[in-house]
Amino acid sequence: MKKVVGIFGGSFNPVHRGHIMLAQYLSQHSHLDEVWLTLSPQNPFKVSKELLDDNHRLSMLQLATDGIDGVEVCDIELSMPRPSYTINTLERLSQEYPQYQFNIVIGGDNWNLFDKWKDYSRIINEYGVVVYPRPGYELNPIGDTNVVFVDAPLADVSSTEIRNSIANGKDVEELLPQGVWEYIKANNLYN
Repeated sequence: MKKVVGIFGGSFNPVHRGHIMLAQYLSQHSHLDEVWLTLSPQNPFKVSKELLDDNHRLSMLQLATDGIDGVEVCDIELSMPRPSYTINTLERLSQEYPQYQFNIVIGGDNWNLFDKWKDYSRIINEYGVVVYPRPGYELNPIGDTNVVFVDAPLADVSSTEIRNSIANGKDVEELLPQGVWEYIKANNLYN
C-alpha cells in the first residue's frame, strides 16, 4: 500500500505557526502519512507585489519544519512553469515519486472556489482532496470519497497580518515558528 502524502501548497509569505500546526495535525490525526509544505512561486488567483523572493520563503520553510516528524518541504514548483497549477504539480510529483499517493490539502475558502481550479474534477478523481476549516467559511461536504473534510483546529493568524505588523514595527515572534523571526530580522524582510 502506498504512503499517502498531503500536498499543502502556499506562498508561505511568511510561514507561520498556523501552517505548521495544521501540517503536524494532519500528519498525525488524519489518513495522511506525511504533509509536504509545497512552496508556490505564483498562485494563478493572486498577484502580489509583496511576495518575497522564492529563496527567502524556502529558507523560512526549512527553518520552520526542521525536526518535525511527518512534515517536509517541497520546492518542486520552483522549477515548473508559472503560474503554477495544482494539477501540473500533482502530475509531476506522481512521476517523480510513484511510490506515493498524493492528496491536496486546501482550506474551506479554497474549497468554495474549487470548481474554478484548472482540471478540478481530475484532481478529485485521480488524487483526492483534504479540506480543513477556515475562520469565516462554511464547509459544504459532498458525498465523494476522494474528498475528506477534517475537523482540524483553527488558527486565526494570517501571513498578511504578520507582514503588516512587521511593517509597523511590531514583534510577531509568538506567531512564527522557531528561527523564522530571527531570519526575518537578520534579512530585514517585510519592512
